[in-house]
Amino acid sequence: MNPLHQELIQIGNRILSISRSELYLSMRFLDLALSSLSYDLNLQTRTIATDGVHIFYNPNYLVTSYEDDPVGVNRTYLHMILHCIFRHMTQAETRDLDDWNLACDIAVESILDSMEYPCVHRLVRDRRQEYYDSLNLSVLNAEQIYDVLVDMPYIEKMAMQKEFLADDHKFWEQLQDEEQKNQPQQRPDGGSADTPPPDRDEVDQKWQDISQKTQTSMETFHRELNLMAGNLQQQLQIENRMRYDYRAFLRKFAVIREEVRLDPDSFDYGFYNYSMQLYENMPMLEELEYRESKKIHDFVIAVDTSGSCSGELVRRFLEQTVSMLLDSGNFFRSVNVHIIQCDADIQSDLKITDTTHLHDVLQTFDVKGNGDTDFRPVFRYVEQLQQQGELIHLQGMLFFTDGFGIYPQKRPPYDVAFLFLDNNYAEHMVPPWAMKLVLSKDDIAKGF
Repeated sequence: MNPLHQELIQIGNRILSISRSELYLSMRFLDLALSSLSYDLNLQTRTIATDGVHIFYNPNYLVTSYEDDPVGVNRTYLHMILHCIFRHMTQAETRDLDDWNLACDIAVESILDSMEYPCVHRLVRDRRQEYYDSLNLSVLNAEQIYDVLVDMPYIEKMAMQKEFLADDHKFWEQLQDEEQKNQPQQRPDGGSADTPPPDRDEVDQKWQDISQKTQTSMETFHRELNLMAGNLQQQLQIENRMRYDYRAFLRKFAVIREEVRLDPDSFDYGFYNYSMQLYENMPMLEELEYRESKKIHDFVIAVDTSGSCSGELVRRFLEQTVSMLLDSGNFFRSVNVHIIQCDADIQSDLKITDTTHLHDVLQTFDVKGNGDTDFRPVFRYVEQLQQQGELIHLQGMLFFTDGFGIYPQKRPPYDVAFLFLDNNYAEHMVPPWAMKLVLSKDDIAKGF
């Protein structure tokens, strides 16, 4: 390695170390994240990039940027850290890469623009704010931004790329390309490294752990530092929110009842064989013709038919939920299922008593509503049904909604799960006694 090359490495590493120190002094909850990337001079990029393990930098770009705008370098450093914390480089999957890259840049820049730390703070330009407003999203995370960008004209997306571009994403593609795993990386001096690109799953797991620990640090040890962190903590809560096993959750509604079916577990073959020998082919015991089963009998599915939860999406959700219940044998043969449609009022109550008719009913299911959202009438209606003896064995309710409405304050005498579409809901509005499950459009389309 020639002396000039060595000097460029020292200068580049020094600049990044200074930037990291400034970020750490303001945001100590990021200590683990900030210490998780090594520095590597790499001429494959014209600017600066990360693959979740390294920060690759072009020395000319880095030195020039630092001379012109040290705060800009801090923002770019934190921009890459946020990409890693939200694992953007490992979640492109089958998405269009150009739209996904732009969505990720907009998501992390929106967090940076909400921060008030002097080391990264800048006034949000009017043009940039117009872009945020045009997305019309309550939560600017990459997944939801991507859904909007897919239908946006190409010219508008090109303009947004110029506004939000901060780093090079070319090394993300190596994580997505399985064929790259066994190929060495090209070094800036024309040679090759001994190690292949990082393993996608290992990078994803590493940053998932860092993301969860960062959230915990923000919520406990460094709460006093969060006042200027903008919406970072909210985004971490959304990203790290536990996604419940939907199938396992449905089993919470089950009750124990006797069901007519043979119970081989209660049969003792020892006594059976003994009686056959003692009484010459006359058995003393027979299998019981009933057994206790834990399945679902009373069940309520409430559907918010206001605005974003209307139409084909509702029908698909109901079809997938019912199919899953039937396929796993969670229902008794005789059931009492109420599918309630509501917006600000009860629009319909479809009662089903035979599982064989569920699919037939859903094929002709008609979505009604599209008004404002008020969850309280559903709970009052279910309470009336219980008082009338209609839902004696009700263990819980599923409430499919976009999350924006008036919630009841009092906890009902059964479990309630609000199933939110994507992450587009206000966390603080949901009562603490309610279970929260987040479903994406892909979850519904693929059958959870």
